[in-house]
Amino acid sequence: MEQGRTQVYTGSGKGKTTAAVGLAVRAAGTGLRVYFGQFMKNNPTGELNAFALMGDAIAAEQYGTGRELDAPDAEADARAAQAGFEAAQAALTSGRYDIVVLDEVNVADHLGYLEPGSLLELVQARPSGVELVLTGRYASEEVMAAADLVTEMREVKHYFASGTPARRGIEF
Repeated sequence: MEQGRTQVYTGSGKGKTTAAVGLAVRAAGTGLRVYFGQFMKNNPTGELNAFALMGDAIAAEQYGTGRELDAPDAEADARAAQAGFEAAQAALTSGRYDIVVLDEVNVADHLGYLEPGSLLELVQARPSGVELVLTGRYASEEVMAAADLVTEMREVKHYFASGTPARRGIEF
């Protein structure tokens, strides 16, 4: 990639991960090399299944206990996020990837699972030929200011409020 940028997908609305998955699939479809690191997730998802069908076009890894929101363990959750952050740093600077997606990294940062300021430092250290995509609610003002594109998904209405649980293939 000639000139990469930093993109942030944040906000309370649905679609942040979905947008990043769409970008990853589109990029892989044009021959770009993609790393997709998921924070705060440790479970099979539709996107991981789809990535697997694409062979080695998208390298995907999960870094989380999978219990960060319903049964948090601050130490275990921080260890998982820190391992993911170190892998993301390596992926970003490895020269192997054109696009690096860090899914839900903003939430991990917001919850204090990453060292203060480290996500902003990662954005500032992005090699010029790499596109960096950061998703998740609660993107910091500093990260958004440093990004080239910020999209905020805003919830207007959501069926979760009426008790509909997350559905396979739609939310995961």
